Amino acid sequence: MKLTSKILNWYKFNQRPLPWRESKNPYHIWISEIILQQTRVAQGTSYYLNFILRFSNVNELAQAQIDDVMQHWKGLGYYSRAINLHKAAEQIVHDFNGKFPTTSKELVKLSGIGPYTAAAIASICFGEEIAAIDGNYYRVFSRIFADDFDISSPKAYKYFKELTQDLVDENHPGDFNQAVMDLGATICTPKNPQCSICPIQAECLAFQTGKVNEFPVKIKRTKVLQFSLKYYLVKNGNQFLIRRRNKDSIWKMLYEFPTEIPLEWENETINHKKVSHKLTHRELKIDFYKVEIKDKNAFEEFARQKHFEIVDKKSSHKKSFPKPLEKIIDLWIEN
Repeated sequence: MKLTSKILNWYKFNQRPLPWRESKNPYHIWISEIILQQTRVAQGTSYYLNFILRFSNVNELAQAQIDDVMQHWKGLGYYSRAINLHKAAEQIVHDFNGKFPTTSKELVKLSGIGPYTAAAIASICFGEEIAAIDGNYYRVFSRIFADDFDISSPKAYKYFKELTQDLVDENHPGDFNQAVMDLGATICTPKNPQCSICPIQAECLAFQTGKVNEFPVKIKRTKVLQFSLKYYLVKNGNQFLIRRRNKDSIWKMLYEFPTEIPLEWENETINHKKVSHKLTHRELKIDFYKVEIKDKNAFEEFARQKHFEIVDKKSSHKKSFPKPLEKIIDLWIEN
């Protein structure tokens, strides 16, 4: 097809020199795709290189402690990605004898791998002829076809997959998918697209009709939910209490402070700070209280009964905390 050939030819001379493209190693492609789900390439590249240096293959990742994995994810946020990476690595080792599944249907069974990531890995590494539909796909092809299908609709993935599947080059499906990614990231951008140098402007109906900025269409607006949280930084000297959150909540598997303390300790509160923190679809209102417990025995007994760890600032650096809690530790705990 003329459109497919133009996109591939442009990619041949203009592809971004990204480190995970140096081979078709599915482990490398997988790690890069998960990092880039919520992180820009400029920031994500250094994290990718450090992660691969520490966990060079799927077996090393599967055998690692979850705290170690999350430490190497620190700064990227959305820690559920790191948790799912670790779980999927264990699945690959235990269920697939340490070898990556080679089809999108098998890959999507792994923890944290959705249809897009499965299609990206399968097409790039194993030559599966399948469209890897992501935000770039939506934007590029909604503009090419001047298609007003709502990309926030639950049916958008299926619709655009059917719309673009025949465009995927049967001999170079991975290159085609990566070409669309790069085209969307560097030229057909959400704002101020560089239509004057776009290799497919002649085929782009949105450009031909002067309506580029009207696409893609996104009607649905996700309501931001508000939550209130209360934390007590309970300290004795420079030591304080933490424990890991559970697996079915925000900030799952990260560490937190106590959320409740004995009534008699309320009088020991020596500082209070209100903090607002925004997540993707949530706005958190957090009240932090600093509580100084001078009785070390009472401090240690509370920790034992309520299953808290006792740490100091140095040892806390080996744990992963939500960003607001990290800031409170820096603010209220001395070195």
